[in-house]
Amino acid sequence: MGSVSLKVGDGTARFHRATLCSSAVNILMIFSVITTNLFALYAFTASPKHPHHSLLHHNAHKNISLISEQVSLILREIDLSQKKLAQMEKELLGYESIDLSRPNIASELKLFLQRHQLPLGKDSRTGITEMVPSVGHTCEKNSDLLSQFMNYKVFGACPDDWSVAQKLILKGCEPLPRRRCFAKTVSKVGLYPFPDSLWKPVGNKTVNWSGLNCKNFECLNGKKLSRECVGCFDLVHGNENVRFVKAKSKNDFLVDDVLALGGGGVRIGLDIGGGSGSFAARMADRNVTVVTSTLNVEAPFSEFIAARGLFPLYLSLDHRFPFYDNVFDLVHASSGLDVGGKSEKLEFFMFDIDRVLRAGGLFWLDNFFCANEEKKQVLTRLIERFGYKKLKWVVGEKVDSVGSGKPEVVLSAVLQKPVRA
Repeated sequence: MGSVSLKVGDGTARFHRATLCSSAVNILMIFSVITTNLFALYAFTASPKHPHHSLLHHNAHKNISLISEQVSLILREIDLSQKKLAQMEKELLGYESIDLSRPNIASELKLFLQRHQLPLGKDSRTGITEMVPSVGHTCEKNSDLLSQFMNYKVFGACPDDWSVAQKLILKGCEPLPRRRCFAKTVSKVGLYPFPDSLWKPVGNKTVNWSGLNCKNFECLNGKKLSRECVGCFDLVHGNENVRFVKAKSKNDFLVDDVLALGGGGVRIGLDIGGGSGSFAARMADRNVTVVTSTLNVEAPFSEFIAARGLFPLYLSLDHRFPFYDNVFDLVHASSGLDVGGKSEKLEFFMFDIDRVLRAGGLFWLDNFFCANEEKKQVLTRLIERFGYKKLKWVVGEKVDSVGSGKPEVVLSAVLQKPVRA
C-alpha cells in the first residue's frame, strides 16, 4: 500500500505512503478539478436562448470567476491538509531527521553520516555504489547526548563513557555510530581456560568498574539486581551452581529434561536477558552454544559472561535480533520477555523470537512473572495465536524476591515451533 523512503546521509527524510486520508484528499482534488472544467465548458459552449443573452453571458463569467476563486481556495486547503497529514504521519512513525547544520553537532557525527563511495566502485552483485551509515531513528530526540558520544579525539583514546553509550541505547538510539578512537583496555588478569572458566570465580580485575556503584563482585553479590540476578555473580556459594540442574519448584525445568524434548536436535540457542550467563554455561556443559543478550545495567554483565568463556550480545530488547531467519534450535527467556508497554510491543517481540527460531525448535519460557490475571491471559492468547505445540506448561507461584516479596503467579512452558506452509 505504501513505502517509506529515508535519506539519512544528508540529514533529510522523505515519506510517501498511501493512506485512507491522503486517498480521500486526492479524490476530492480530482473531483474539484473535473467539476470546474465541466462548469467552464458549459459556460463557454452553451447557446444563449434568452433575449438578454449579453446579461446572462456577463453573469456566467462572474459565476465562473467565483467558482475559480472557490476552487483555488479548496486547492490551497488541500495542499495545507496534505502537509499537515505528512507531518502527522512523520511524527507517528517516530522519525525526525537529524539536522546536521546545528552548531552543537559533533564533526565526527557529521562525517559518519555522510555517504561514502565504495573504494572499488560499483559492486557487481548488488549494484551498490556507496554506503549510507545510519543511526537509530530516535537518536534525533537525544541528539545532544549523541553528539557528546561522538565528541572525541580521532585516533586517540576513547573517552571512558560506556555509560553514555548505554544510556543512548536504553533511550532507543541504536545502532550507535562507529567511532575512530581506541576503546579503554582492561588487563584480563586471572582468566581460566575453557571449560574450567564456566564455573570458576571471576576476578575483580577482569572488568571495568567505572560508572558503576559497586567496585567489586562482593558488593554485587549483596544486591538484588533483577529477578534473574539475585547473587548471580557468586558462582561458588550462591544459587547459580544449582540452577537448571536442581529444581526448587514445579516451575523450575531442568536442562536435561528440556534437551530431551528436542530429540537431540538442540545445537545452538539464544538466551534473552540471561543475567550472568549461567544458562549458557549449563548448555556449554552439554556442547550446546548459546548467545546471551545483555546490557550492563548496574553491573558488568557483558564482561562477566565473556570471562566465563561465553558469548555476550550487547543490545536492548527493543532492537531487532541481528540474526538471520530460522537459525536457532532453542530460545530461552524468563522475565526478560516482560518488555512493558502495550500488548502490541510484546507481539513485535514474540514475532522476532519466532523469526529466529527454526521450525521444530523449542521456545523455553522460564518462570515468567504474571503481574495479574489479565497479563497472563494476554500472553497465553498471544502464544496460542502462533500455533506452538505445548510440550510443557506449568502455572504456579513463586516469591518475587525483587518486587513485592510476596508469592506471585509464574508461567513456565516449553513450546515447539510448528512447520508452516
